[in-house]
Parts: sequence; structure tokens; C-alpha cells
Amino acid sequence: MNSFDITNLQTELYNKSPRKILRTALEQFDNIAISFSGAEDVILIDMALQIKKKIQVFSLDTGRLHAETYRFIEKVRKHYQIEIECLSPNALTVEKLVKEKGLFSFYEDGHQQCCGIRKVESLKRKLSHLDAWITGQRRDQSLDTRQEIPEVQIDAAFSSTNDSLIKFNPLVNWSSAQVWDYIEAYKVPFNLLHQQGFVSIGCEPCTRTVLPNQHERVGRWWWESESKKECGLHVENIKS
Repeated sequence: MNSFDITNLQTELYNKSPRKILRTALEQFDNIAISFSGAEDVILIDMALQIKKKIQVFSLDTGRLHAETYRFIEKVRKHYQIEIECLSPNALTVEKLVKEKGLFSFYEDGHQQCCGIRKVESLKRKLSHLDAWITGQRRDQSLDTRQEIPEVQIDAAFSSTNDSLIKFNPLVNWSSAQVWDYIEAYKVPFNLLHQQGFVSIGCEPCTRTVLPNQHERVGRWWWESESKKECGLHVENIKS
């Protein structure tokens, strides 16, 4: 898909409902997958299955997730009777990092290297075999890095020289309240950590609960002073 096509598609989908964006994505692309990790992504699965019976779903298993998150993944698989491809990081690369820096080096030198190994490389391998992917990003998830996310875009970070990877963000205009309204109304499975004060959930060592009225990203990589809290999966969100 060239830049002219993506421009027209962005115009068509601007400020449209998640279902409209999802339907367009699934109709335009056969080789497309939903990236699943959190509450937003299960909503996308729930909606997508109402549009198309067979969908492709993948999840990044970093090896450092909460036990509750692994149970959540299995609960979603059984609830919707779908296959979920769990992607693991390269074992030799992880072993090298741990051997050289230990299990918690990110507390000392930042989370970027560990996330790069445990998340980004796995995602990159998967996306190299797709024409498009669907994410649960929302603008209100981060005032620093996600305010300019469009409904659909060319993924500049993971496109190859010859082929453009298209990225759909159906929930970009939704608030956290709308997400949870949908979950409650349609009895969508969710991670039980949400009942324990966790809002934005990542790896166990890098996620903690937040206080009432604190922004959800406060609980991610809390020991770091910078405000741009992204793991690298959505590289284009991070502006210099």
C-alpha cells in the first residue's frame, strides 16, 4: 500500500468507531494480526470475532510476566476458543544479558535493552511475516508519547525497504472509562491484577500499582525519571 492509499484510508477512518476501523482492517488485509497483552486488546478480539470468525492473535511472552497474566492469556484463549501465538525472546540473547548484567540490570541502566531483547525483537520477527497489525493503543494512555497516534498509519519502525507494514489503532479515541464500560457490559475477560490496583500491566519487575487519580503509566518503570515511558513496541511514539 503506497502513501496515497494510506492518506485516503486515514481520511476515511478519522474519528471513526472502533468497529468501523476493525472492519476496514479485516476487510482490507488477510495477513493481519491482533497484538494481545491487555484489557484493550481483548476488546479488539471480542469485536473482531463478530466481524470475522477466524482471526490471528499473538502475544509477547517475555518470560517475566506476572503469573496472573499467564492465566489471563489462557483464560482468553479458552473463552473465545481461539489460538494465541505466544512469542518468546531468543534464549541465547537473554542468557547473554543475564550472564553479563544479572536479572535486574534495568533498575540500574534503564529498561530499553531488556525490553529490546524480550519484547521488540520478538515483535519484529512476527511483524516481518505480516502485512498489517492491530493494536490497543489509546491516546489517553500517555500524554507524553501517544497524543498524535492516528487511527491507521504506516509503521515506519517495522516496515521493510520494499513493503510497508500497516498499523491500525481502533481504540485510539477511547478513554479508559469506555474500555471498562465495554468489559463490564459484554463480560469480557480481564487480568485479575486490575482488581489489585494495577492499571497498565507489563513485566512483573517493572510494574507496580498506582494510587487513585494517578495516571496509569506511573506504575511502569517507576524508578526512571524520564517521562517518555515506552518499551519500544511503538517506536514512532517516542519523539526526540
